[in-house]
Amino acid sequence: MHKQAGFTLMEVMIVVAIIGILATIAYPSYKDYVQKTRRADAQAYLMKASLEQESYRINSPTYAASMTDLGLLAANDYYDFSIADNTAHAYTLKAVAKTGKSQADDKEGSQSCSTLTLDQSDTKTHADCW
Repeated sequence: MHKQAGFTLMEVMIVVAIIGILATIAYPSYKDYVQKTRRADAQAYLMKASLEQESYRINSPTYAASMTDLGLLAANDYYDFSIADNTAHAYTLKAVAKTGKSQADDKEGSQSCSTLTLDQSDTKTHADCW
């Protein structure tokens, strides 16, 4: 007698079904994790810009008017960074998710986290997102 080695079609289909179920469960969690990581990167960049604003203010009578004045990039792959509401004694740093990218639909619960702001008083918009 000669015994054949290998898998039957039914066994392969069961394995494929199990992998499909696991992927269906894991992908949304992975997507949320990636969005939170990218959001944390944007928050860290806003905090860095805040520190640069304070350093700039030490040597100048006003806060910087643009990210390039601070020596920082105004964008990365997922966010556009800017300085809004700039006055001699106040500023608001803003990170806006780029449209068409995965961060554009970033949410924490029911709160949209696609726009983050930080001002000179360390006031943050969308506290759930920070």
